[in-house]
Amino acid sequence: MSTILTLHSPHLATVDGLRQEQASAAVQVLGIVSFALLTALGAQVRIYLWEVPITMQTLFVYGSGLYLGWRGGLLAMLLYLTLGMFFPVFAGDGFGPAYLFGAVSAGYLLGMPLAATVIGRLSRRWNALTGSLLSVVAGSLEQNTVGVLWLHFVADHATWFESIDKGWLRFVVFDLAKILFVGLVYTGTRRLL
Repeated sequence: MSTILTLHSPHLATVDGLRQEQASAAVQVLGIVSFALLTALGAQVRIYLWEVPITMQTLFVYGSGLYLGWRGGLLAMLLYLTLGMFFPVFAGDGFGPAYLFGAVSAGYLLGMPLAATVIGRLSRRWNALTGSLLSVVAGSLEQNTVGVLWLHFVADHATWFESIDKGWLRFVVFDLAKILFVGLVYTGTRRLL
């Protein structure tokens, strides 16, 4: 039981080298570019049930913080947003500054770099399964907070409850599944590598 509740694992895994500042520049760049492109790919898997789509891009936002650490995760998500200035990599049909700052879901996009940073910072110390899950929950809460705030004002919802409902409550089950999946994959790769 105590193993399940452990936040930190003293085991240094090979995959932890991606997070280290001592990792070669080539390895760091490869990780950053890979997670930015995976996030773009995940954005193309989308289901519109409400104003904000259900996508797979958050899997890679969360993963970037866990695998690359705060700095690499932040840079990967900034690269993703930069790609969106020139190419249609976001979940919607548009791209460019007008789309990024005008879409109802833009708050979630703008929250991605900070979410990866929060996850990377917390998971540096909390690298066991429970710690990784808590790190990702914290990053998810940050991203959803920014997303709901943006959604409320851009979509001109009548109440805050409407924004919270349409921008977060309806996604909780999907997000918890993604958090559990990413946490299990990360913990598994730390054990294997």
